[in-house]
Amino acid sequence: MTQPAADLNARRMAPATDRNREAILAVLREALPASGTVLEIASGTGQHAVHFAKALPTLTWQPSDPDATHRESIAAWTTHAQLQNVPAPLDIDVRREPWAAPGVIDRVDAIVCINMIHIAPWAAAEALFAGAGKRLAPGGVLYLYGPYRRHDAHTAPSNEAFDRQLRLADAEWGVRDMEAVVALGAAQGLTCDEPVAMPANNFSLVFRRG
Repeated sequence: MTQPAADLNARRMAPATDRNREAILAVLREALPASGTVLEIASGTGQHAVHFAKALPTLTWQPSDPDATHRESIAAWTTHAQLQNVPAPLDIDVRREPWAAPGVIDRVDAIVCINMIHIAPWAAAEALFAGAGKRLAPGGVLYLYGPYRRHDAHTAPSNEAFDRQLRLADAEWGVRDMEAVVALGAAQGLTCDEPVAMPANNFSLVFRRG
């Protein structure tokens, strides 16, 4: 069926999403609960949301993004994929409480955040964990994906160059120290599994609420 022009125009594309989605999905299959609600923070174009929701149909995948253009793209991708387990995207900036209207996401079974904390101020990472601490159900999971420094060093020259590029764009951005991120989780009662090495010098971090 031919897609309406408005739908085609609204659906934005991020090439990296197609490259990393299968590797991320493999980790999510092991980390996420079999059913329940997953809140995705900073969903971006929506490509990840529809891919994961289609592959994990017993989960409700709630996308969100503070950018209106991204939310339009998420909605267009959801319509295009004809998915029933993806509600309308929410306008969430993790630094702004409440994250949504009362009763909408007061308790979730998992939170997924891909490639956000290095393209945002450190305050956003702090707010993400604080929000997860408030909302994750017992046994809930917080999943993060992206590049990290480990033991005060970059894990690859390409990540070091990427870090410089980020900091030139905004002095508050940058590749984060994994140990500092794990400490944010511990402060909220979230225990981090062994980090999972991913393609292109990235890592998956899976935090669990006891």
